[in-house]
Amino acid sequence: MLEVGEDAAGQRIDNFLIRVLKDVPRSRVYKMIRKGEVRINGGRTRPTVKLQPGDRVRIPPVHTRAPAQEAFIGSRQLEAFETAILHEDDRLIVLNKPAGIAVHGGSGVSFGVIEGLRRLRPQANLELVHRLDRETSGCLLIAKRRSTLRALHEHIRAGNLGKQYRLIVRGRWPQTLKEIRAPLHRYVTASGERRVRVSGEGKPSLTTFEIDARADSATLLRAELHTGRTHQLRVHCLHAGHGILGDEKYAGETDREWDRREGVGRLCLHAERITLPEGAGTFVAPLPQDFARIWQRLEGAGSVGSTPEDGHASLRQQGAQGD
Repeated sequence: MLEVGEDAAGQRIDNFLIRVLKDVPRSRVYKMIRKGEVRINGGRTRPTVKLQPGDRVRIPPVHTRAPAQEAFIGSRQLEAFETAILHEDDRLIVLNKPAGIAVHGGSGVSFGVIEGLRRLRPQANLELVHRLDRETSGCLLIAKRRSTLRALHEHIRAGNLGKQYRLIVRGRWPQTLKEIRAPLHRYVTASGERRVRVSGEGKPSLTTFEIDARADSATLLRAELHTGRTHQLRVHCLHAGHGILGDEKYAGETDREWDRREGVGRLCLHAERITLPEGAGTFVAPLPQDFARIWQRLEGAGSVGSTPEDGHASLRQQGAQGD
């Protein structure tokens, strides 16, 4: 029986248990919650329930696995993580996450961003504030204090955190399509893969869009998330009939073949800007070179009605700043 202290206040019960039971597989943690073996103040619970100071958590007897060997992270990868830090103070790290790197290890991934940063900052209590898909690059927040994590989670729930993205979609995005309000529902496929679809059963979701530039076969967009649903940008764009280039999860075989033919080797989605509330700062992640090169190839194949004119120059300049 554990009593929740101030340091764990506001933390979800599943994350609390994963932290406390370090050598217990995640699948076992979720199973014990589902079967009612875990109790909060004597009652059953759900994985998403948030703890309060003074809560009494019953944890059943469990078999622990042998401690896993710490994943090897090479010096070059650690150096890349260090170079990717956009901002760091005593409370927060802002990272320009590379595409293709998971935010944390698991599901066949030996390590991710958080493991690398913990190796670089062993004295800090680092926790992910939010997540980005493995294929997405750009601004990622990592808290160095539990109080910072709780405060930012409150702001996220209140919609006070600004998130702007740059993306390339298929075809010519309509000038009049400036927002998409479509509820999103999460589900699991027969193979166990997590997916999202537009459904009346889903949660309200809002994304706003602005055209940056156009080519014959694609459009460069800026988008702002006003809600933070899983795969929100991918599914909203697909719902509009203009899927994001390089999206292996939702694209059909014809689109995947087009991507391979055109040399699109990554998901063309970049979390470009994040704005903290109450004037705490705005951080911008320069566009990766591979993203910029993809657009330049598409643009060179034919440009139609570029909007605005300086969008191209801005893209080239950002892309030249490096990966």
